[in-house]
Amino acid sequence: MAEKIYPASKPNTGPTPAAPTGAGNGNGNGNAAFPATKAQMYNATRPVYRPQPRRSRRSCCCSCCLWITFVILLLIVIAAIAGGVVYVLYRPHRPSFSVSSLHVSQFNLTSSDKLTTKFNFTITARNPNKKIVFFYDPVSVSFNSKDVDVGDGLIPAFTMGKKNTTMLRTTVSTTGQTVDDNSVLKSDLKNKKSLPLKIQLDTKVKAKIGSFKTKKVPIRVTCEGIKAAAPTGKTATTATTSDAKCKVDLRIKIWKWTI
Repeated sequence: MAEKIYPASKPNTGPTPAAPTGAGNGNGNGNAAFPATKAQMYNATRPVYRPQPRRSRRSCCCSCCLWITFVILLLIVIAAIAGGVVYVLYRPHRPSFSVSSLHVSQFNLTSSDKLTTKFNFTITARNPNKKIVFFYDPVSVSFNSKDVDVGDGLIPAFTMGKKNTTMLRTTVSTTGQTVDDNSVLKSDLKNKKSLPLKIQLDTKVKAKIGSFKTKKVPIRVTCEGIKAAAPTGKTATTATTSDAKCKVDLRIKIWKWTI
């Protein structure tokens, strides 16, 4: 019986094909390519994280300051425009004051260096405006000579109409005012010298412009350049007021200071 011999392998019928690049065996010694994992696929499609820049606190403060400055400038421009319109329409002017007469009935020192004074005072107030009316509160009057208060008085409240002139009269006096021994006023009174007088009027005033009324504003009227002599008997003397000049100032209070 004949013995059959089986071939150990298939016959070589052609050239052996070359292994593809990256191919290798299953032991990991080659460069075989494996399918991507789910994590690799997720990371490939996920966008790269870039942290957002934080807005600094300094930039916010700068923006706020710029807006506040802009608003303030806008308000100033609006106020300037409104003031210009009012000025063009009404041509406002300050009221003026002048000392008309001043008679000295008493101005002397007693034996105990107590000052006694009495002045009959007349001042003229003028409103030069054609379309503005002024309303005055009661006016406090004080007389000063050589830095010494020599008399106080009060003028009742009054109204100044358009293009109006008002004569204001009051009596200013003091009794028992103590005068310092070193005061210049004391020596001048004893020597019968002419004394300078300074008059100060303080009040509040509001204006009516058309149908609009402003708020009350404090004002101070200061009159200087007056010379007064003490009477030698019962006859009153007349003070010299030809050189007297009165200045009107607004008393605007800003925080703790008054200008």
